[in-house]
Amino acid sequence: MDGALSRVFLELLLREAAAVEFERPLLEARAQGRPARELAELDEHKALALQVRALLERRRRREAELSALVDTVGDLATLREIDAVLEAIVRRARELLDADVAYMTLNDEERGDTYMRVTYGSVSARFQQLRLPLGAGLGGLVAQTAAPYVTANYGADARFQHTDEIDGGVAEEGLVAILGVPMRLGTRVLGVLFAANRSARPFTRQEVTLLGSLAAHASVALDNTRLLGETRAALAELGAVNTVVRRHSESLERAAEAHDRMTEVILRGGDLDDLAAVVAEVLGGELAILDADGHCLAAVGAIAEVASLAGTAVAGNGLGRATRHGEHWVLAAGAGSEALCTLVLHAPGELSETDTRILERAGVVTSLLLLFRRSLAQAEGRVRGELLEDLLSRGVDDPVTVRQRARRLGVDLDAAHVLVVVTCPPRQRERAAQWSAAYAAACGGLAAQREDNVTLLVGGDHPGDAARRLARELGGYLGVPVTGGGAGPVSGPQQVPEAYAEAQRCASALLALGRAGDGASAAELGFVGLLVGADRDVGAFVTDTIGALLEYDRRRGTALVRTLESYFDAGANAVRAAEVLHVHVNTVTQRIARIAQVLGAGWQRPDRSLELQLALRLHRLQTGRATHARPANSVVRPHGPGTGRAGA
Repeated sequence: MDGALSRVFLELLLREAAAVEFERPLLEARAQGRPARELAELDEHKALALQVRALLERRRRREAELSALVDTVGDLATLREIDAVLEAIVRRARELLDADVAYMTLNDEERGDTYMRVTYGSVSARFQQLRLPLGAGLGGLVAQTAAPYVTANYGADARFQHTDEIDGGVAEEGLVAILGVPMRLGTRVLGVLFAANRSARPFTRQEVTLLGSLAAHASVALDNTRLLGETRAALAELGAVNTVVRRHSESLERAAEAHDRMTEVILRGGDLDDLAAVVAEVLGGELAILDADGHCLAAVGAIAEVASLAGTAVAGNGLGRATRHGEHWVLAAGAGSEALCTLVLHAPGELSETDTRILERAGVVTSLLLLFRRSLAQAEGRVRGELLEDLLSRGVDDPVTVRQRARRLGVDLDAAHVLVVVTCPPRQRERAAQWSAAYAAACGGLAAQREDNVTLLVGGDHPGDAARRLARELGGYLGVPVTGGGAGPVSGPQQVPEAYAEAQRCASALLALGRAGDGASAAELGFVGLLVGADRDVGAFVTDTIGALLEYDRRRGTALVRTLESYFDAGANAVRAAEVLHVHVNTVTQRIARIAQVLGAGWQRPDRSLELQLALRLHRLQTGRATHARPANSVVRPHGPGTGRAGA
């Protein structure tokens, strides 16, 4: 036989040709008319070449299988995420077995069924979401027997239990031949690994063994995940125990620190703000200290309005016990059965037992500070009130002694002071007196409750400003409107009684004018101030009201004041005013426009025009000028829009 034809088979083997190409040399030899002996020898060489090719193919396949198993072992060794490991196993099963679909089901011990965990090559959503009863389908048979099963035609195989749900999913996926192997861990079956084809095809023993090896690796991966989870849980438990011990130690340290720092606050004479700052820092939150009525005494942090919580702690647990109310911890503290204050803490998370004790100890310290402040304030308030009461009622028989008493209280009676009388509802006078005493002590003044009012002598030379400030701040504290009348400034104790009488009249005038909740001095009440003021400074009233017109006439030689008088006397009628002044009506109109520029907007409002008319009359009386003649039917009345038309 020609050796060239035999070498063709070697060349085909070298380039890994397909099996069908090994027929070509034999066909060519027959076409050449080779002898039968050569054809038989060539056919024998072809058979040997195909055997070599099959052997090489098996070895390549085995090499691929071993490589896949090594990769799977590598996945397990690197402890990748379990989902990635299982997906890699299923993908390799499909590729190595040259199957259409590979998938894995796992047993759900809690629900008592089996569910689809991973699929590769599947196109049916229904198939991918199957949940199977234990024991149903091919997978149920594999799980029950813990042995691999293969079927060449799933739909016609009666060895296992068919269900509509399983058969429907398998049919939708188009599967025919299915191989399933158990994923065992000892004697327990964790699930089943499958390879399937959409056409009838037998699976070889070698393929069953290979899929079983992959299933064993999948079992190891699942067990590693379980062990890793248990290890992490044990570490977490140890960490939790360590955390508890550490937190307990930290709590003890915080308790000792809080005790030392609160003691330091008391010893160095600190106030509630200092105590609140210490407690908030130790407990790591925001703290508000409220009085018995829910008013904030001290606060640390942007804590929300919590006045409504002031009474809840007493109603719930009584004094001295911290309770949870929504996002806040609330503690009512006091002496005996009297609630003196409420501590409201806003802290993240739950309070430990040690932190709760710190909060309760803070309540005790706060109560002690409040009792001390109350005793001190009552003693000082009595002394300050007695001094002011003596100034108001007994006069100043011994100015030297009075000044000495005032200096001991930090008050210089020879400096400028204003006197403010504050009126408030009867039920609030006790609290108003307490607040006023504390206010006076803080600003170096005096305060006393007198004749159902609260009276304060405070430094300054603007009685109206002081009256408004006190009315606003005291009203905010009480939660009700209060009215303040101011008088002064006074310098010297002898002027105090007269200023008190004026401030009292001013407060009464404000109430009569419907200005409850406001504050003012007599000088700020316009012509009403002439009635209630002690000195009745007519000149100042005239200057404040029409001084600008008087100055304009003096500098420019005009007659704006006389024109305004005539205008009012004529009932705000420009024509009649022109007749009285013996000028043209246009002149009066021009002068009225100039008057509006000098006096400013609003001069014709009824209240303003009344003050202007009164100031004009008083100026006329002061200068002794004769009253202008006016029509018999004219009247002096407040002028405003609609009372007369210029030029009518």
